Amino acid sequence: MKHSTVFGALVLSLTLGAAALAWQQDLPTGFNERKVDRNPTPEDRKGIWVLNFHFKDPRAMTVNLPRIGRKTIWYMWYQVSNDTGDARRFIPTFVWVCHDTNTVHADQIIPTAQEKIASTEDPDNVFNIRNSITIAQENIPVSKEFNDKNERIAFPKMVTGLALWDNIDPRSTQFSIFVFGLSDGFTEVNDVDGKMIVRRKALQLKFRRIGDDKTQDSAQIRFVGHEWMYATSDQPVPIINDPPRVPDDVAPRKKK
Repeated sequence: MKHSTVFGALVLSLTLGAAALAWQQDLPTGFNERKVDRNPTPEDRKGIWVLNFHFKDPRAMTVNLPRIGRKTIWYMWYQVSNDTGDARRFIPTFVWVCHDTNTVHADQIIPTAQEKIASTEDPDNVFNIRNSITIAQENIPVSKEFNDKNERIAFPKMVTGLALWDNIDPRSTQFSIFVFGLSDGFTEVNDVDGKMIVRRKALQLKFRRIGDDKTQDSAQIRFVGHEWMYATSDQPVPIINDPPRVPDDVAPRKKK
């Protein structure tokens, strides 16, 4: 599925300028599951909610797709939990931005690839892995992990998903994955022409890929860090104090 032209251009404008500095951080190695800190930003309005997000660094798998043939699929395994006190609906958009090749890729629904990846990541179907459509069909259950003394009283109720891409430029070595839908935070600003623009609270996950473009391998990925920011999105503005819902006409995403 191609991203909207406006959305892609605006995300790029927000990120490309600062990309060069972002990659100067220390580059941790390893392929462990990571938990994201819910850091506040100056744009946050009072009372916004933010879901917890765990993820593994992007991985690659070669899949034989019907009528297409063998393709390299990149995917990110993630889990979401909810300790906000109220039921929340996670309606995600995952956007892969290649900073060095100036391309933007929205995540896709690829059933054959999802089935193969899920059988590898979760062979016993313990986690009931979802995609970006099916994870939005039910609320993320409420978890109360800590008491008022910040003592753990329970483990979070995790919901597991996959974001998939089949069109990532193999030449790219510096990229970010933006995750929209983890919060109801948004701001409204005017562009240079005075037109109102909505920016939604988003999570930016920063990565590097080492090696040449002849090989696309999970071991090449290095996590650089993460940042919460407000980025332009083609998603509608959330209703304040009202949990979002799945639109009645939601349907599997198709390539254009």
